Amino acid sequence: MDITLEQAEAVSTAAKQKAKEIGVPMNIAVVDAGANLKAFHRMDNAWLGSVDIAVKKAKTARFFDMPTGEIGKLSQPGGSLYNIEVSNGGLISFPGGIPIKNANGEIVGAIGVSGGSVEQDHEVATAGLAAFK
Repeated sequence: MDITLEQAEAVSTAAKQKAKEIGVPMNIAVVDAGANLKAFHRMDNAWLGSVDIAVKKAKTARFFDMPTGEIGKLSQPGGSLYNIEVSNGGLISFPGGIPIKNANGEIVGAIGVSGGSVEQDHEVATAGLAAFK
């Protein structure tokens, strides 16, 4: 299973709406099950440096099938995943990336958001995730 373009656009659009609500311009990336970019929004005035971060958050969430914030907890010094962020061409290990699962619990993609605080990024990613059908 894979996220469709229509589903990816719905997820990205819902995240964009949440970012507008909170007044923070964001970069929003949605990847498919193979971690390939499927949809992307760069809102007006969103940080250029966050483009890459949003894509890497989505890919990281898909590569390890867990939210990027959880990877961050495991990658602290002494943790079981310490230094993982230097693998796979660079990963992001702070909140804002979340796997997307279908009704059967299968991961079909992931969303990554960057442009605000990590709490705002996670909030916007969660809003996008809620639009997945």
